Order: sequence, then C-alpha cells, then structure tokens
Amino acid sequence: SPQLRMRLPTAFVVAFQDADEMNTLTFIILCLAVYRFTRFITTDTIFNSARKRLWRRFPPETTKLGYLSTCPWCISVWLASLTYFSYTLFPQATYAVCGVFAISAVVGLLSDRY
Repeated sequence: SPQLRMRLPTAFVVAFQDADEMNTLTFIILCLAVYRFTRFITTDTIFNSARKRLWRRFPPETTKLGYLSTCPWCISVWLASLTYFSYTLFPQATYAVCGVFAISAVVGLLSDRY
C-alpha cells in the first residue's frame, strides 16, 4: 500500500533541508524577526510597563542596561546573536517562532507605508 504523505509548501521544506546551510528565505525571515523583536522591546506600547519597570531600576541616562532598552541598533546585535544561536540549536522551533514575528514585521511595515 502506498504511504500517505503530507504535502508541505516548498518554502517550508527548503527552510529545513540543512540547518548548517542557511538559505536566503531563512535569512530574510530571521532578519525580519529580529527587526520585530527589536521594535517590540524598544518602542511598542505593549512593552511599556516592562520598560518602565526596567528604567526605574536601570535608568537609561545612567546605566548601560537601561540605555540598551532604548537603542534599536544596540539591542538588535544581541537579539540577532540570540536568534542565530537559537537557529543553530533548534532550527525548526526557531524558524516557526521567527516566521510569526517576520509576518508581523511585514504587516507593520506595510501598514506604516500605506
């Protein structure tokens, strides 16, 4: 009897072929996810209360940790490192989470533009 196989979208299959070789689609998805993670931490309203709590303990004007939470360039390096490290250890889980954040990033960029 023939085996039943679930047909997955080509992009999904290509992304998981080899975790050691990152393809272009995976790179773009991870980059968009890091952009979204960065925006979430540094500017999104939903994170305001957490930022304010952090700033009470670590003021941005006088501490590096506080400043880090206000600087997209600064924190994106750390988030990119964490994302890439996560991708090398857990490619499928990282890809799934980053896919959601990448879609959110594209929607946000489009809504800002149009």
